[in-house]
Amino acid sequence: MTEPQQETSPDAIMVRIGQAIMLHRAGDREEARNRFALLWSETTGKGDLFQRCTIAHYMADTQDDPDAELEWDLRALAAADALTEEEVEWGEHSLAVRCLYPSLYLNIAADHVKLGEPSAARRELRRAQGVLGSLADDEYGTGIKAAVQRLESRLNAV
Repeated sequence: MTEPQQETSPDAIMVRIGQAIMLHRAGDREEARNRFALLWSETTGKGDLFQRCTIAHYMADTQDDPDAELEWDLRALAAADALTEEEVEWGEHSLAVRCLYPSLYLNIAADHVKLGEPSAARRELRRAQGVLGSLADDEYGTGIKAAVQRLESRLNAV
């Protein structure tokens, strides 16, 4: 019996990313991790960098090992950085990528805290703070700003 072919159009990939995110939020980390791994392999070398960034960003959250979580967060950042200025300025995902940087840096800072590396955590937290202005005054932006403040308080207590 052959496996059904997964749809790989850009919209279908984003739908499948959303489905994996829902699985993770519902508590099924293992299945979410399996789906993100499949999506990552399907986009390797040819995938939309925004998709790769999104996949890695959420894949990090499914990891049990802090080193693996940091590795995936760094992959997400590398995918975001790989977008050229022209793509960021004119691409359809330009605002989404700019708004993702505070979260990317925040997650990397939190990874360093988990790994017992407060200096590296502070460095990444400063990077997150430096791009908070890209966030809108909406629920997402407010949540990221609050998380940055919480992590800063936590690091100041160390």
